[in-house]
Amino acid sequence: MNTGLKTTFLIIGYLIITISAFMIIPHIIEVTIGDGSHHFLVTAILGAFIGTLIVLISQTEDKVLNVREAFLMTNLAWLSISFFGALPLYFSSLDLTFTDAFFESVSGITTTGSTILPTVELASKGTLIWRSLLQWLGGIGIIVMAITILPLLNIGGMQLFRTEGMEVEKVVPKTTEIALSISKIYIYITLACFFAYSVTGMNTFDAINHALTTVSTGGYSTYTESIGYFNSTAIEVVAIVFIISGSIPFLAYIKFGRGDWLTFFKDKQISGFFFILIISILIIFIHSVININENPWYALRDAAFNVTSIMTGTGYTTQNYSVWGNFALFYFLFLMFIGGCSASTTCGIKVFRFQILISFIDRQIKQMFYPHGIFPVKYNKQNINDKFLTSVLAFVCLYIFVFFILTVLLSLTGLDVITAVSAAATSISNVGPGLGPMIGPEGNFFTLTDTAKWLLSLGMLLGRLELLTVLVLFLPAFWRG
Repeated sequence: MNTGLKTTFLIIGYLIITISAFMIIPHIIEVTIGDGSHHFLVTAILGAFIGTLIVLISQTEDKVLNVREAFLMTNLAWLSISFFGALPLYFSSLDLTFTDAFFESVSGITTTGSTILPTVELASKGTLIWRSLLQWLGGIGIIVMAITILPLLNIGGMQLFRTEGMEVEKVVPKTTEIALSISKIYIYITLACFFAYSVTGMNTFDAINHALTTVSTGGYSTYTESIGYFNSTAIEVVAIVFIISGSIPFLAYIKFGRGDWLTFFKDKQISGFFFILIISILIIFIHSVININENPWYALRDAAFNVTSIMTGTGYTTQNYSVWGNFALFYFLFLMFIGGCSASTTCGIKVFRFQILISFIDRQIKQMFYPHGIFPVKYNKQNINDKFLTSVLAFVCLYIFVFFILTVLLSLTGLDVITAVSAAATSISNVGPGLGPMIGPEGNFFTLTDTAKWLLSLGMLLGRLELLTVLVLFLPAFWRG
């Protein structure tokens, strides 16, 4: 085994040990409440043993990774965490098959929020906190990956800083310092969310769980009815505020902390995100008032919460929006693809890619009328080079292609059109609930076939790792010398 592969597996070993260490938290909770089960402790010991074994075997003096090994490490890391994250669920009292446990784990770590649990309340407190921890860890994981790994393929968050003529070192000197700064911000926002939920009426346990899954835009709840269980305007406002907090580029927080007080106003991506969000809320609000005769206050409240949740891929619900009419269903399907900002916890195609696509289309239209004109594509007042523009176009095309293929494969498992389409969308966009009676806000993914669940698990991983990060491993040219 060469040095790069040893380094890859060394990192994987440490990650397995880390995820195993977090299993002690739900174990302590279950011991405290008098639960006789010790499956979290057993799986923690098993994971720690395997992780330690991998670390010992993979010891090397030169800890280096080339580009190929970095992508291999990223894929293996998410697969390993998903597998070990599934073990406590598999051995729990819920009597899940491994397929169901793996689906729930992948949904958690990718911050998707789709669940196979028909009645969430039947799960033990240890299991509930474990689901929330998976989403919280997945949220910080995707941010760090977006900043450190994805730029190597010209698809990550740091590319936006480069379009502004700003290298990483100009924000903070080292990548490790970036990761540390982001981790601190992530923890501070989570603590603030916990206190806000506590003040607005949640008990301590619910506040902890929902803080973990709100900031990570994950959407796992301790109740089958999700946030709708509380029927509280104050709690819904808190959720909206902190969902948005997790949807903003965490690099912008760093810039703000370093004295750039106007960074949230200058960033075109952030302004675009809020523009789409506000317009979408108004559209659904007007639709609810005119077409389903909903009280204006409740219409605004439901529109604001559910639009924010769906667009950011959080997946919390307060109402069964499947009964809001066909227009609302198709609009929510559209919102699933948008997502939030790059280098955040959110999902989907991301706002900046839509903005660049619009600028590109504008350039093509202008060149039809002025064939000899030069119309550079700009973003945040900086020119976008053709390499980055091509990567954005390729990503969007690939996203649509994968969505189509996944929809076809899901339909072959026996799903109806609306279920297959929304399931494919919610998996690669990491949203959570789909559309229709089966997997909609009042449904779950339990009744799907095992084949469909494995396909959706793959879709969730593809979406969370932004497609190319996974698919690049299957290109022979990528592995050539």
